[in-house]
Amino acid sequence: MQLARVIETSAAVAATRSRTAKTALLAQALREAADASSARLVEVVADYLAGTLPQRTVGVGWRGLSTLPDPAPESTMAVLEVDAALEDLRALSGTGSAAARAAAVDTLFARATEPEQRWLVGLITGELRQGAGDGVLLPAIAQAADVPETLVRRAVMLAGFPGPVARAALAGGADALEAIRLEVGRPLRPMLAGSAPAVEDAVDGSREVGVETKLDGIRLQIHLAARPGTPDAAQGPVVRLFTRSLEEITDRLPEVVEAVRALDATTAVLDGEVIALQDDGRPHPFQVTGARTASSADPEALARKTPVTTYLFDLLHLDGRDLVDEPAHERWAALQRLAPGLGVDRLVTTDPAAARTFFADVLVRGHEGVVVKDPAAPYAAGRRGAGWVKVKPRRTADLVVTGVEWGSGRRRGWLSNIHLAARDPATGELVMVGKTFKGMTDALLAWQTERFLALETGRDGHVVHLRPEQVVEVAYDGVQTSRRYPGGIALRFARVLRYRDDKGPEEADTLDALR
Repeated sequence: MQLARVIETSAAVAATRSRTAKTALLAQALREAADASSARLVEVVADYLAGTLPQRTVGVGWRGLSTLPDPAPESTMAVLEVDAALEDLRALSGTGSAAARAAAVDTLFARATEPEQRWLVGLITGELRQGAGDGVLLPAIAQAADVPETLVRRAVMLAGFPGPVARAALAGGADALEAIRLEVGRPLRPMLAGSAPAVEDAVDGSREVGVETKLDGIRLQIHLAARPGTPDAAQGPVVRLFTRSLEEITDRLPEVVEAVRALDATTAVLDGEVIALQDDGRPHPFQVTGARTASSADPEALARKTPVTTYLFDLLHLDGRDLVDEPAHERWAALQRLAPGLGVDRLVTTDPAAARTFFADVLVRGHEGVVVKDPAAPYAAGRRGAGWVKVKPRRTADLVVTGVEWGSGRRRGWLSNIHLAARDPATGELVMVGKTFKGMTDALLAWQTERFLALETGRDGHVVHLRPEQVVEVAYDGVQTSRRYPGGIALRFARVLRYRDDKGPEEADTLDALR
């Protein structure tokens, strides 16, 4: 299969808003890949259509792709040729690897047409937006292989990524999917939480729930396994650490590895959070914890970073026994026996008042909120639902929209990502503090496109600059320091609540209030 065929499908998926049409387009491309009698091809095509690399990373970012050779006049690249080139790129390391990597990028991109170059840049940088998320890709795999979608979803939960599942489904059908199991050392998808605006919405007194402290740290999935071959007592068991996005960061958190190696287990898969704490037990700002995920194999650099504390809240496998289908209260009990000193604070109760008191205490101690969990629920990896519900205090701000960016993928043709500015009380100027495209319905996108085109003062590429007249109310999770914006701060996870036609820009919130 040629890369151009994948890009053609990608463009067609991005151009339609119909989930049924998207699913059919993806299923057809997967069938074509399967007809080529290459199991690897199916896996790669599925990952490419999902906008992900089978290699996850290849050691090249925006800087390495800033200057590209002239595009080829016609398309000649096959999918597996691109996959092999990216595999070779990932393998480059050591002395001279920077120059070799630059040469390999030039060789690959010199064979690509202009559309192929643009698409490959998006794929490598993780910025490919084509509307082929799980909501349509997993049904497409089921349709292409003629298997139940529930089997596909469970297999992807356990395998972590859709590519290997597509390969199994189209090669072996339902039997191959049912054979996919949790594998220690291979990350599975993390369970996600729904959300509620208040504790009372999640704890109504009708049933027993577990109320856990929600830490604003780095979510970790931890795999512990016996070292293959002859055990080396000096090295200890193998520990691998994966982020929520399933990126491995084992070498960046040696203190977590040490804590997990001390557990009395041969094999285990644990879910938890790590966070940097101050001397009084309160959390450092998230950026301090987040700095630990920065790539660094330099022990001296790691030593200069703030240590993190490990907290565990779930146990998915222990010494040969998978626990994902067991009720949460059994997993909690097993975790308490295994790691009594590492558990997150949890209150099991039916009393809304007790839950509110726990929530208030969590906030006083500087943490993010709580997660209310159903003790009877299995571990539903990769899904949000009633099994876990997070509750955080909602912070809001009224800000001025000073610019907006044209959307891509299913938002193509609409003005989408808005630039948010607060007032500087010292100068009266509007200072940018973030962007967001979250919280926007199709109706709101249509409205704001018309509204902002009427406020346009100029353009810079895909950015439309605006007269600073429209106030928007946004919710956000927190404020962090930032070198990116002139005010020195940025909003975390900002999302649109509503546009405020009853307020003028002079009534917008100030930098001081956000600080």
